Amino acid sequence: MRRRARRPAQALLFELEEGLYAQEEAAWATGVRLAGVDEVGRGPLAGPVVAAVVVLDPRAPIGGLRDSKLLSPRQRVRLARVIRAQAVAWAVGRVGPARVDTDNVLQATWRAMRRALGRLAVEPGLVLVDGPLRIPRLPWPQRAIVRGDRRCASIAAASILAKVARDAFMIRVDRRYPDYGFRQHKGYATAAHLEALARLGPCPLHRRSFRGVLPRSGSTPQDDAGPRLWP
Repeated sequence: MRRRARRPAQALLFELEEGLYAQEEAAWATGVRLAGVDEVGRGPLAGPVVAAVVVLDPRAPIGGLRDSKLLSPRQRVRLARVIRAQAVAWAVGRVGPARVDTDNVLQATWRAMRRALGRLAVEPGLVLVDGPLRIPRLPWPQRAIVRGDRRCASIAAASILAKVARDAFMIRVDRRYPDYGFRQHKGYATAAHLEALARLGPCPLHRRSFRGVLPRSGSTPQDDAGPRLWP
């Protein structure tokens, strides 16, 4: 019986990713260095907005990339390791809750994205941004892609790095503020988190402009405990 010839692994990969690399392939064909940007943490009651940027390597496409929300925590951590090891460059930017309160969450998101791009070790030729809006005051050409984390490999990779970085941060600060349960809910408005807020009042991680962050009357010792978490 004659065996069928194996197709190249890269061709198989692109088939499996169902066009996820279409933006990258078009850019690579013209020599443009593409950077994908995404954020996590716009909705939680506590913690930072975190953005990541990834420049993928055309010689090392990564299989399994998806919007981070479609992956399990274990899958995200595994893929984040691969992305950090194989990407041409990547970076993360973070903006804390005080800035979210003073500027609003959209401005904080754009600031986090600019910080991530400013830390990138290479110069992008085109920035792909997840969502309908472009980033103001960006010195590079950019394109906004709605649902980009499900349509573009670079943005999907950025969403994974941002999610893993933010989750790791919230797990670390849980040791400083253990009564709020940040390890479990990562700052989102779960029943347990709302109950802790009603009982303890907010800590420095909380976004006071967000509905549901209700300061307790009287003194709140947690409110000024510990060093500042952001510059």
